[in-house]
This record gives sequence, C-alpha cells and structure tokens, in this order.
Amino acid sequence: MAETGAAPLPPTPPARSPLFRAEHFVWLTARVLEQRRFAYHFLNGGPDPVETALDAYRNEDGGYGHALEPDLRGPVSQPLHTAHALRVLDTIGRCGGQRVERVCRYLTSVSAPDGALPAIHPSQRGYPAAPFVSIVADPPSELLATGPVVGLLHRNKVWHAWLFRATDFCWQAVDSLEKSHPYEVEAAVAFLDSVPDRSRAEAAADRLGRLVREHRLVALDPERLDASPVPPGYAPGEHHFPYDYARTPGSLARAWFTDEEMSRSLDFLASEQREDGGWPIRWRAWAPGTALEARPMVTVEALRTLKAYGRPIG
Repeated sequence: MAETGAAPLPPTPPARSPLFRAEHFVWLTARVLEQRRFAYHFLNGGPDPVETALDAYRNEDGGYGHALEPDLRGPVSQPLHTAHALRVLDTIGRCGGQRVERVCRYLTSVSAPDGALPAIHPSQRGYPAAPFVSIVADPPSELLATGPVVGLLHRNKVWHAWLFRATDFCWQAVDSLEKSHPYEVEAAVAFLDSVPDRSRAEAAADRLGRLVREHRLVALDPERLDASPVPPGYAPGEHHFPYDYARTPGSLARAWFTDEEMSRSLDFLASEQREDGGWPIRWRAWAPGTALEARPMVTVEALRTLKAYGRPIG
C-alpha cells in the first residue's frame, strides 16, 4: 500500500455517560445549590453543603424566597419557594427539627382562612414574576401549593397544628377533583404518596389515575406527541409523561401505567438529554436567566428519576 504521508486517524473517543455529560453541564451553568445537590446525589457528597447552600434562600420569617423557584423573583418568602426547600431537605434526610418548626410557623402565617396555602402570596406584587403567574389581593387556597407540603411533612413524621386543617383541605380537594390539570394532579400524588391513611390514599389514587387517562392528561406515546393535547394555557410542547406523575416505582401513580408505557416514557426521558449535557425545560421560558437557572434543576431531577427506575446513567 502506498504511503500518503497523512497522519493516522485518532481512535474514536469513548462515549461519555449521561452522568459525565450532566456533571459538565452542572458545573458550567448551575447555581451553587444545584451543584451541591448534584454532588450529594451522584458524587458521594454530604448533606451539610446542600443545607448550607439552601440557607441562602431562607428568610427571617421561616419561609424561603430569593427566586429559589426561578419563575418567582425577589426576596420575599412564598409557599412555592418553601415547598421547594422542603423537597430539598427531604432528599438529604434533613426535613425535621427546629428548621421545619420555623417553616410550619411561616406556613401558618400565610395560610388562607381555611388553613391551607395559596399558590402565590400577594407579597410577590412589585417583584418580577412569570407572566403565567396570577397575583391577587386575596388568593384562595390551592391543592397545587398545599398538597406537596402536607405530603412531605407527613412522610417525615412532622407533627404541627398547621397540618390538621391543611390535611383536611387536601382530602377534600382530592376527593372533589373532576377536572384538573397535570400540575395539580402531581400535587395530589405528592399528598397521596405520603398521607398516613393508606387505604383511603390508594382508593383516591385509583380514581385519579382513571381521570388522568380519561381526560388525556398524559402523553403515553412520545413518538406521537402531536396526538396528545396540551392543556389550555400551557406552552406548546408542555406535555406530561408517566414519569412526571410516578417519579419513583413506589409512587401510587405507577399503577396508572403499564410496564410498556412506563418504559417508553423513561426511554424518552433518557433521550431528552441535550448536546450540552442538560435536560430542557418544557414550560414557557419567559426570561433568559430563569431558563438558565431551571435547567440544572430539571437535569438533577431527570437523573434521579432514571436512577430510581434502575436506568443506567453512569
């Protein structure tokens, strides 16, 4: 064979694992909190750095603010920020003690007359917020805000006077659901997965699963998303999949879907990792900074879901 003088081609580099690519994305783009959470969940990091990073968002009233949820800007505490903080504490085994006692005092102070939480407290007025967020002077209680908080507190065996009426509100809200939207259903699942009355929770979840399928609130075939309606007011492509409802195999929502449907949705979730290593957000991106902050959060949760179902990530 004649010599061409060309250098031999280098060997093909090994494929980078989803975890390796996500780690690069997180170090490149994430807030300190998401960096610490990534290290805790996937790099054998400890819980203390996560808790320290979360403290930057805590206010004197016991709630959390400072755009912990990126779609609500400004320093003021909000129920949705505080619910997010409780989720973080729950994942590192720190959802208890005096810190959560202070959170419960904050929840009591911002509750509506029926004892449950509004999605947005009117103190948000004057600070930037997503255009799809409604800020009113006298907001009603919502399952969207109350369900996940009540579920987390029950799961961590937190007992506080606030919980009694809030739990009753959630039961009434779940039992009366006839029409709903995906985020409200996710909040209902977060409540039902941890509330102490398991037989009642299982019966309620069974009814809710039938509602989700009958009203087509889930995209069961990722290859035919054009056939799945997006709820009114949602962004184009803001579909919800089986893994959005059943984040772990132990969720009551897992029984809503066949093994094939669940596997198909997890295949789709794995395929959604972008070239830069992160996962996309599916809701409306209304400002560049909020989308940049949200994507690492979504990336951590995507990896946690895949790991929970035994999918290879690293």
